Amino acid sequence: MNAAHPAGHSWEVSWSPPRFHSENTPTLDVVNARWWLFALLGLNAAWVTDLFVLGHELSAPGGVLTVLGRLAGLYGALVLVLQLVLISRLPWLESRLGLDRLTQWHRWTGFWVLWLLVAHVVFITLGYAAQDGSPVLAEVGTLVFHTDDVLLATIAFVLLVVVGVTSARAARRRLRYESWHLLHLLAYLAVVLGFLHQVSIGQDFTGSPAGRLYWWSLYGLALGLVAISRIGLPLVRNLRHRLRVESVVAESDDVVSVVITGRALDALPARAGQFFLWRFLTAGHWQEAHPYSLSAMPDGRRLRITVKALGDGSAWLRHVRPGTRVLAEGPYGAFTAQRRTQRKVLLIAGGVGVTPVRALLEEFAARRDDIALIYRTSTTGSAVLADELRHWAARCGARMFLVLGPSTAIGRFGPVLGPRHLAAMVPDIRHRDVYVCGPPGMTDAVRGVLTELGVPAGQCHTERFAFAA
Repeated sequence: MNAAHPAGHSWEVSWSPPRFHSENTPTLDVVNARWWLFALLGLNAAWVTDLFVLGHELSAPGGVLTVLGRLAGLYGALVLVLQLVLISRLPWLESRLGLDRLTQWHRWTGFWVLWLLVAHVVFITLGYAAQDGSPVLAEVGTLVFHTDDVLLATIAFVLLVVVGVTSARAARRRLRYESWHLLHLLAYLAVVLGFLHQVSIGQDFTGSPAGRLYWWSLYGLALGLVAISRIGLPLVRNLRHRLRVESVVAESDDVVSVVITGRALDALPARAGQFFLWRFLTAGHWQEAHPYSLSAMPDGRRLRITVKALGDGSAWLRHVRPGTRVLAEGPYGAFTAQRRTQRKVLLIAGGVGVTPVRALLEEFAARRDDIALIYRTSTTGSAVLADELRHWAARCGARMFLVLGPSTAIGRFGPVLGPRHLAAMVPDIRHRDVYVCGPPGMTDAVRGVLTELGVPAGQCHTERFAFAA
């Protein structure tokens, strides 16, 4: 059934009676993972404070100012370790919270690290200047150049400031991803230099065996997680699976699908809705890693990605030859059926954000779930994978709405993805899990509409286009 509507957009609907199953598997994985992080952070903050007090730091030279400075430094080191854990891509944590959420938390805590370290530097300098009766600037020179390993700490602080400044949105937009990533790796050097400073003059190390055991264990565990998850696991998986390009299929003038095969892919823990960081070993591009979602449910034999040419970063994929070796890091993402809490599902896709939605549709269709699908795009020609969506919708009796028109399109009930339109298309929306993937502006707007419609936050699952595309 097709129905045209005013304002230059249309709804294309494929419908048949829904089928239900009795499975209802609400999951608390996201809540549990979040509370585990909060609990561990709080517990470690309590330990740091306890070790500080037991070390008689309250009687330290320089009075209250140096006490505050050392506490700020210890808390800054603790939050820095938390940052390492957040970005370690630990599979248990990442599969529950998602790389996009962990990356946002990593960025937010990064600014806390900077402010705590600034407080550490300022209070320590003012405290010792007051104790020595010397000018503040002169005290800075004394601390940096005439105190054991403070120069190392100064270098670490400068490196973290560089990383923080280049991570600000305004600076990030001006940098190529490869340049930004190379600068960001300086943070690991800063961690090592800061730890060496803490080992040499930190009271927790020099005067407390319990403090030494605690901080060595904490840093060792965090760096070990990074080494295992970011280096060891990808290395083992790539050696085992030996991925190669099987075929390249042009979906449209500016969209291409790449089919990848390898050995023992049934042992790769990939799910529909997830993505990998892909590195195609071709001349001029082997050093680039790109996040692309799977655009078909993994079947144990092949993986498929579908990519829109957005400048030089991905247009070259059209010319990748079959047989090209591929390195992949992942799978990543919590945009999976594992997060479903209701028997009914609504999938909402915008633009090329349809790729993980297409894979999820296939998985939900295989499970015979009650599915509704909304695909928002500007024109029929830009509706990537629309034929495949219709195919799977027909197979499982899903209701499919293809909503066309500009982002400002107004329909019979207001904005085409506004609350009245969504409620008209899917009247039982409050009783569904809603999966949304698209450009950040669209995703945020739809989340706001879902809140307005009374859809519980635990039933709303999003993937930002920056990771999914």
